[in-house]
Formats: sequence, structure tokens, C-alpha cells
Amino acid sequence: MLPIRRLLVVSASVSSFVAFVGLAANFHAALAQETVRSEAGAVKVVEVARGLEIPWSLAFLPDGRMLVTERPGRMRIVSPDGKLSAPLKNVPEVQAGGQGGLLDVVLSPRFADDRTIFFSYAEPTRRAARTAVARAELDVEGLSLSAVKVIFAQNDDPSGRNHWGSRLVFDRDGLLYVTLGERFSYRDKAQELDSHLGKIVRIRPDGSVPPDNPFVGKAGAQPEIWSYGHRNVQGAALHPETGVLWAHEHGPQGGDEVNVIKPGRNYGWPVITYGRNYGTGTKIGEGTERADIEPPVHYWIPSIAPSGMVFYTGDAFPAWKGSLFVGALRAQLLTRLELDGTRVTREERLLTELGKRIRDVRQGPDGKLYLLDESDGRILRLDPG
Repeated sequence: MLPIRRLLVVSASVSSFVAFVGLAANFHAALAQETVRSEAGAVKVVEVARGLEIPWSLAFLPDGRMLVTERPGRMRIVSPDGKLSAPLKNVPEVQAGGQGGLLDVVLSPRFADDRTIFFSYAEPTRRAARTAVARAELDVEGLSLSAVKVIFAQNDDPSGRNHWGSRLVFDRDGLLYVTLGERFSYRDKAQELDSHLGKIVRIRPDGSVPPDNPFVGKAGAQPEIWSYGHRNVQGAALHPETGVLWAHEHGPQGGDEVNVIKPGRNYGWPVITYGRNYGTGTKIGEGTERADIEPPVHYWIPSIAPSGMVFYTGDAFPAWKGSLFVGALRAQLLTRLELDGTRVTREERLLTELGKRIRDVRQGPDGKLYLLDESDGRILRLDPG
């Protein structure tokens, strides 16, 4: 039998340990859920999952699980309760470095029947690397990909680690839009129709070219091109009412743009821009407008470094219905744009309290917004407060 004094010491130690465990649990709960302000009222930011390394894109599977890409080259299944699967097998090798790696992922419009996914990535080549798109069949339970096939790749593979794009969006006809960066040091290529750099392309799910693409049959032009004059498009979404593609792109020092994408149109980079040269702050190109170039519907000065975007159509936040949400990396926030047709009428900046790089924004099947927090490797969900 222990002496009374030692019993008291042990008892006090156990009580202290229990208190510490309780404090740690409360601290974790505080981290896992935080309430922030918005014009629609209080919003709860709920941590759904953590432990991801530079998460880049999220897609919802029909059963509510999430398919997530990690830029270093991994793809995982995440359960609704936040459990991460092991990395999927048979993901192609990626050029992981700088802004390159495994990028966007979307489900086939016929996923329930064909179990096919599409993903973009920085594909190593003999010379350097390029943005490519592959399709594959997903075995969710076996955690693997099969029948992996590259259906599109840029015809240029320059050196460098930046400006790969790349978002994937299916339209209502089942055609696939792919956004492509101009690889930073090759910005003049964005104006050249014989190059895929700085373009948005439109292809069929097998990679073939739709015959009504605007540059089909034009001498010296790549037939996949839908629009050109882009810098680095890392956000794209279909308007829920019109079915028209919208996209945003990074500017340099300022000049991030939101654009309504029209076939065959020139979006200006680097001839027309609101941005300035890094370091010197000097003017780029001819100015901020030209009659034959599509102007942005919205732009940011200084740059917020936009990434990921979605039109909100859910019921969880009625006041947000019809808004366009854009994640921001440099500015570390989520911005909400109110729209009147194609005109942005006002902007609300959210989640500034968190100070996190928001890489992707998606609407879940529950009508709530899901975000990829690149800073801490987390999936976050926004709930009404």
C-alpha cells in the first residue's frame, strides 16, 4: 500500500493530467471550428480534414466522399468525417516544383456509368515539362487508377517552374475546357495562335477537336484554342444560368482579372493589362484597353492572386445565392462578388481573420462551400452561424 502522502501526489498528478487532456481537447476543438463575420451573419469555419500536402483541387464523388489532388503528385480519397486514404496508385509522374505538379481534377459528366475522371498536371518531357490532361478510370475501393491516357498536352514544353494554369470545366454539351498558363517567361506566346501557351482550349473527352472551335481550319492556328491572350488562369466555372464559361487569371503587380470567355476572343496579355512589371513597376504593353480586346468584368489592384472559383447556387446561405466566390493566395482570403448579369456590382472579403491561402473553392452536395486551405493542408467547410 502506498503512503498517504504519495497517494495524494499521484492523485494530484492524475487530476492535472486529466485537466491537461481536457484543455488540449478544447484547444483542438477551437482550432477545428471558428466563427467569422460576414454580411450574411456569422459563419462557422469547420475543419473537415487535415494532413494534406499543398492540396490543389477537390471533386465530390456521388457518395459524398471527396477526391483531392496534392501538388507534389498524390491523389487521395477523403471521407466526410475527414479520414484520408492512402495515395491512389498509378497516378502519372509529375514535374513537382515551383507552381507545377498535380493540379485540377474533375469527374466525367457520366461518372456514374463510366467511373472516369480527368486531371491536369505538369508533365515531364525530354526537354522540360508542359501542362497535360489525362483521363482514367477510378477504382474508389481499390484506391487506384486504370486505363490512364493523356488526351491533351501543350505543344510547347519550355523550361521554368511557373504558370501552368490549369482548371478543367465541362460544359453542358460534355465538352472540356482546359485553362493554360503562358509559363511566365514566354508571355508573348499568349498572343500567338500557333502555341498553346496562354490559352483556353476546348476539346472532346477523348481529346479530339470539336468542329465548331473558332480556329479550326485557320492556317497557323492550333485548332483546340477557344480563347487567347491569357496569363495564368487558375479559376474557371460555368455560369449556372447562361452556361457560359467564366474565368479569372493572375496579373503581375496588380491586374488580376475576371473574364467572361467568348470563342475566338483575345483577352489582352501582355498587350493590354492593368498590371505592372515586377520590381520596376513599369508599364506593360499598350495600356489598359483596346477596341479589339475583351475587357475584364472585374480586376484587382493590388493583386490578390486568385485561385479556384465557383458560382454559389445552394440554399445554406440564401443571401449568397448567385454570387461568384474566388479564393485568394497572396491576399489570404475568400472574396464574394455580387453580380448583375455580367457586371460585378460589389465585393465582400471573407475569412480575413484566418490568414490562409485558399487554393480551391467548391460547392458541396449539401449546398455548403468547401475550401482547400493550402497553408495548413486542410479541407474547410462554411456553415451558417
